Amino acid sequence: MGSMSKNKGKRGERELAGELRRLFGVDARRGQQFHGGSDSPDVVADIPGIHIEVKRTERLSLYPAMRQAIADAGAGKVPVVFHRQNHEDWLAIVRLNDLPELIDRLSNVKDKEPIAGHDNDVE
Repeated sequence: MGSMSKNKGKRGERELAGELRRLFGVDARRGQQFHGGSDSPDVVADIPGIHIEVKRTERLSLYPAMRQAIADAGAGKVPVVFHRQNHEDWLAIVRLNDLPELIDRLSNVKDKEPIAGHDNDVE
């Protein structure tokens, strides 16, 4: 992966973290990007039980992206792929069978204010 592509991915992760803070009032930041797995999601958000895979690309290979999210999610987490192309809105992609569980987990998120002035990005 080229440096421009990596930088676009990092920007996408920071952008999505900001959107999750705005929409749900939760703490969210880029994850530690050492290796794939449930302990290193693309974005760490204070939404228990979901694994976030971010794809900030013009051409998404949907099923391979979902397979990566499923493999990295581990047991007990709902894998969600977030995707955005240039000049388009973010999309959240989830398997239909996981949708009820995702709705349940999101409904349990408490409405709290994001930490003002806190730098939530991890390089």
